[in-house]
Amino acid sequence: MWIILLCSVVALGVFFERLLFLHKASIRVGELLGGLSLLIRNGRLDEALSESSASPGPVARVLQAALLRPRAERAVLQSLTSDAALLEMPKLERNLPILATLAYVTPLIGLLGTILGLLDAFLILSAHGGYATAAELSRGVYESMLDAAAGLGVAIPAFIGHSYLTAQVNDIIHDMERAGIEIVNLLVDASDMKKDAPNG
Repeated sequence: MWIILLCSVVALGVFFERLLFLHKASIRVGELLGGLSLLIRNGRLDEALSESSASPGPVARVLQAALLRPRAERAVLQSLTSDAALLEMPKLERNLPILATLAYVTPLIGLLGTILGLLDAFLILSAHGGYATAAELSRGVYESMLDAAAGLGVAIPAFIGHSYLTAQVNDIIHDMERAGIEIVNLLVDASDMKKDAPNG
């Protein structure tokens, strides 16, 4: 039971730490891209870079990677945004394996407690020459059932929490991919318009 209690404390700590981190990492991508789009089309690249630098989170850092070299070729810009997104991935997924491990391990710990409780009940039975009162046997059975219930009581919320956080991470990854594609298109289009301007 003490091991299961320790697992529950660790699971809660990891869940709330990740929840807070991912909340801070999430931004309104559409609004940020809309503001950057206006600045880039008006040739105000320094202001666009400042705005992306002032915004928190991995999506803004992906945008910043492209805005640091706004006149690069499309392939270079795509590589820059992809590399920036890859660097952000470990930060987003940090500690999630711990939560997944706890979700799988705590039922096994509960099962171990169940087996030990049943062994205790059989030891009581054998100590009395095969005869024991219902109260004596029920103590071991109660302990075994309690361990199993506690293990499941920790594992189920841990699994749900891990699934929820994984979905949040996937949303941020999707936002990074979207931001990378759109910022590359904006910069390339702005660069092409600038090249064509003297000919117009």
